[in-house]
Amino acid sequence: MAKQTIRIENVSRIEGHAKITLFLGENGRVEDAQFHVTQFRGFEKLCEGRPFSEMPSLMARICGICPVSHLVASAKACDGILATRIPPAAANLRRVLNLAQLIQSHALSFFHLSSPDLLLGMDADPATRNIFGLAAAHPTLARDGIMLRKFGQQIIEWMAGKRIHPAWVVPGGVNEPLTVERRDQILAGIPEAMTIARRTLDWFKASMDGFREEIRSFGNFPTLFMGLVDKDGGLEHYDGTLRMLDASGRIVADHLSPADYGDFIGEAVEPFSYLKSPYYKPLGYPDGIYRVGPLARLNLADRCGTPIADQEQAEFRDLERGAILSSFYYHYARLIEIVHGIERIERLLNDPEILSKHVRAFAGPNNSEGIGAAEAPRGTLIHHYKVDDEGLITWANLIIATGHNNLAMNRGVLQVAKRFVDGNNLQEGMLNRVEAVIRAFDPCLSCSTHAVGQMEMEIELRSPEGKVVDRLTRG
Repeated sequence: MAKQTIRIENVSRIEGHAKITLFLGENGRVEDAQFHVTQFRGFEKLCEGRPFSEMPSLMARICGICPVSHLVASAKACDGILATRIPPAAANLRRVLNLAQLIQSHALSFFHLSSPDLLLGMDADPATRNIFGLAAAHPTLARDGIMLRKFGQQIIEWMAGKRIHPAWVVPGGVNEPLTVERRDQILAGIPEAMTIARRTLDWFKASMDGFREEIRSFGNFPTLFMGLVDKDGGLEHYDGTLRMLDASGRIVADHLSPADYGDFIGEAVEPFSYLKSPYYKPLGYPDGIYRVGPLARLNLADRCGTPIADQEQAEFRDLERGAILSSFYYHYARLIEIVHGIERIERLLNDPEILSKHVRAFAGPNNSEGIGAAEAPRGTLIHHYKVDDEGLITWANLIIATGHNNLAMNRGVLQVAKRFVDGNNLQEGMLNRVEAVIRAFDPCLSCSTHAVGQMEMEIELRSPEGKVVDRLTRG
């Protein structure tokens, strides 16, 4: 049998456009795989010449799924250019907004994008293996997903003025204090949100036995893990320092300043993708592979810092002796982070200081560059700007959360394809598992690519001469 190629184009139920190429040997088994991000992101060049004060609003437009994450990281970079400390109430209001973003984004990923695989089956008919099929077969869970995402989005709208691309977070803080009425509206939604989150978490833990093969092969390999922690080593999404953990659970590097990211993070480029491949410099490329996001954060944080999430993290960490390696467990970690986010929002809003009227510091540009980092739903997000004497952007570099995971996603695709794909007997469920490992990472490729229209998928099996041997399509 001649060597052949399978292309999955486009990957379905992810945020953005990508394709996957599987290279088969003469025996029909997978020998190599590549995950391609197929469109160019030009925000670093597009913002040159703009006043730095515009950057948070501009950067929020990178993505409609996680605009708050870019808004917060960008504003923190601008705080560095101002060389000022923002008021404590402003920092905590940013924290609440970022946690609301995390809740709504994690709910979107789990309920809308991945739960059709988990509830309807990896081999289910793709015509019904979607949110509409899920709503018909499991209406309560589908409703829970809608309500939980609405809770997060409603907080963003009430605090920042609108759900998508808000402009409330600005250099120096936020542009308006929180009112008693808005605080109380948010607090009133806490009990229902927590009930849904815990119910879903209990269901997922009980269902994991049905996915043992996926757990063993979905990105299950040793890597480093990176994320923010607070000064005591606890889970942190807004501030703190970076920690690097190895697969055994040993801390490799700690208290790394995000402002020094260039000292320990390198960025490689591969010809088959527009998405950069960051790596941990001390180990070189590609050995410096690491993962970020909820799985990484729960691996490296000593504690969540809220009572229910702490209990759940302890149970989560009992899955393995060292770090939890299978990327299938990103789903599990997302649900724990939702619980933590709800608990933390309630705690922050019950602090009387959250209603302070002093929410913004004013200054002109005092530094020629600024670096801001925050934990986006998918992992560590870094914005780095340089300005001229008039405060105009001369250079920008963005390391998107999904980019950190690029090496791991490529390796995960190969691992799953080798385990499940048989080129001699191509089945749709085999290829869906290849896509599903990407969905486990929940890549936000809209941060890297921008496309409109229906996301279709086409898988072709071609001979070396280009002849189509087999084809599967989905639209």
